[in-house]
Amino acid sequence: MLHPLSLTGTLPSFFNDPFDYDPHPLCRQAASGVMAMIESNPVLLADAEKGKMMGVLIVGQADGSVAFLAAYSGLLAGRNDWPGFVPPVFDAQQPDGYFKQKEREISALTAQIAALKTALSPDQESLSQLKQRRKQLSESLQLWLFRQYGMLNGLGERKDLVDIWREYHSSPKIRSRFPLPPGGSGDCCAPKLLQYAYQQGLRPLQIAEFWYGASPRGEIRHHGHFYPACRGKCLPILSFMLQGLPMEKLQARPVATTALRILYSDEAIVVVSKPAGMLSVPGKNTAASVESVLAGQFGEVFMPHRLDMDTSGLMVVARTSEAYHHLQRQFLARTIEKRYVALVDDSPLAPPLSVGQRGTIDLPLRPDPLDRPRQVVDHEQGKRATTDYEVTAQTADGHWRLLLIPHTGRTHQLRMHCAHADGLGHPITGDALYGQKAARLFLHAQELSFFHPLTGRRMHFCKQPDF
Repeated sequence: MLHPLSLTGTLPSFFNDPFDYDPHPLCRQAASGVMAMIESNPVLLADAEKGKMMGVLIVGQADGSVAFLAAYSGLLAGRNDWPGFVPPVFDAQQPDGYFKQKEREISALTAQIAALKTALSPDQESLSQLKQRRKQLSESLQLWLFRQYGMLNGLGERKDLVDIWREYHSSPKIRSRFPLPPGGSGDCCAPKLLQYAYQQGLRPLQIAEFWYGASPRGEIRHHGHFYPACRGKCLPILSFMLQGLPMEKLQARPVATTALRILYSDEAIVVVSKPAGMLSVPGKNTAASVESVLAGQFGEVFMPHRLDMDTSGLMVVARTSEAYHHLQRQFLARTIEKRYVALVDDSPLAPPLSVGQRGTIDLPLRPDPLDRPRQVVDHEQGKRATTDYEVTAQTADGHWRLLLIPHTGRTHQLRMHCAHADGLGHPITGDALYGQKAARLFLHAQELSFFHPLTGRRMHFCKQPDF
């Protein structure tokens, strides 16, 4: 399972945060090695090209040398035991094992239910009993399965997934809604890699996960890009498994280096230009926000809309509840107009862009409950989101400058519409969630038009970006 590495420079002294990291050079080297492994096996390549999350873990050995371990999430080409990759924490795929036996029993009940439904006069009592039996078996099997995953940590402790989940989610509300971990928990790359390292007495040094192949239809994943571990499944598990490892201190998110600029104010509203790195409303820490700064100057203020922390540009803030409700109604009626400027990456996997190109992107969005704040495209349960775009220029370094006009206000709408393969397929430069990190997110709310809550006069503001 151990693969050699060419060590240059010094080894990292602390383990990185799997949920917020820049890949270490050794991880990049290891990822290239994994890609070569996949591409040398036609069976693996055919399945991986459909899209698969891969992971690497840099480990120290007793003799002081370093190597890397490799993993894939779930199954690859129907197997969890490919040579060169770490084994699963628990192997539920054995044909004669308890899990597969019970799975076949549940499948037989499903077939009975389907056959009974096709009868001219289905016996409703028998149908209800079969469904109840299937539900009981499924819940019992899921509980049994998660009890088999005995996860280790850096302190030498062991806990199964059920206990880890319940101790992490102490809220009765969450426990009642999600009594057990999500399906597939424990089979992601990071838990598998750490588990094998602990079992073999190896010292975990750095970890990284990257996407191989085509992007899923709903999510945004780019071939060869590195991604944080998923929060829904892995955050509770890794919170336990990382105990005992010397960890890097969490880097504070970049904060605004320029002050909030007030462009206009009267007794009803304030119009500001928010710098990138400033929150719109107060967060968990004490960092300044648009709301807190304005409250310190004007007293209580009301926020009819927001910009992402990493987005710069124009916002209108209400100074009275009457003005707030008036602006809210304008947002609902879509009479408030917003125009954004963005730089997007020139992705070789997406259709090429050209200056003067324009169109409308219509992709429904919803949150990913297992990986917030990420959004996904969902044509059945998502809320409609539409954006007009125009390519206005190409920069000297190969990026494209866009004008973006959203007609709805979904979370991460512009970021998703630019990055998703069914949108432009070109992520906004610096988008760490849907593209790749850069100095900042190159997205700016440049123009804002609305009716003044008191006078009814149409007001228009413009603030050019600094990029």
